[in-house]
Amino acid sequence: MVQTKKTQSKISPQKALNMLMDGNKRYVENRGNIRDLQDQVKKTSKGQFPFAVILSCIDSRVPVELVFDQGIGDVFSARVAGNVVNEDMLGSLEYACKVAGSKIVLVLGHSSCGAVTSACKDVKLGNITPLLSKIQPAVKHVLKKGVELSPASIQQVSDVNVSFGISRIRKESKILAEMEKKGEIIIVGAMYDVKNGSVSILK
Repeated sequence: MVQTKKTQSKISPQKALNMLMDGNKRYVENRGNIRDLQDQVKKTSKGQFPFAVILSCIDSRVPVELVFDQGIGDVFSARVAGNVVNEDMLGSLEYACKVAGSKIVLVLGHSSCGAVTSACKDVKLGNITPLLSKIQPAVKHVLKKGVELSPASIQQVSDVNVSFGISRIRKESKILAEMEKKGEIIIVGAMYDVKNGSVSILK
């Protein structure tokens, strides 16, 4: 099935989340839907009506459409190292929801994130430096005095980075904050486990 304006309009924000999580369950169980991709290409050639927008890391182990078992035209995929939020990302998320009708903004972090690990180690390298600076608030929140750098603390930084990203979306995008307040969308954080492919919703 390809999303149309009619099918998209009938999807509630909670149903959109359920569709993503059901898709991840199929992915983990290795029983993804069989799709005619060329047919989907043809049917989406004149327009797109994705039900979700996912802000995730560029990590090659986290291919969003596969992770949630979605086809062409189902989701917007916004990717940047460390799944950080900036002005360009905010504009992309606003377009996805306000203009194109997506019902959920999912901020997806992942385990063993190289960007988060580099931020924890305060790596300085070209244009990577300002990118990692956007993760530093999460680093400082977790790695307080006396807290050692470890796989567990790095994962905690990844969790907090997602949470801080959501807070930044709500604070810096009046459009998305208002849509969420009206119940038109939901903004949710999640974490992908690179060891088993599962996605868990962050509270």
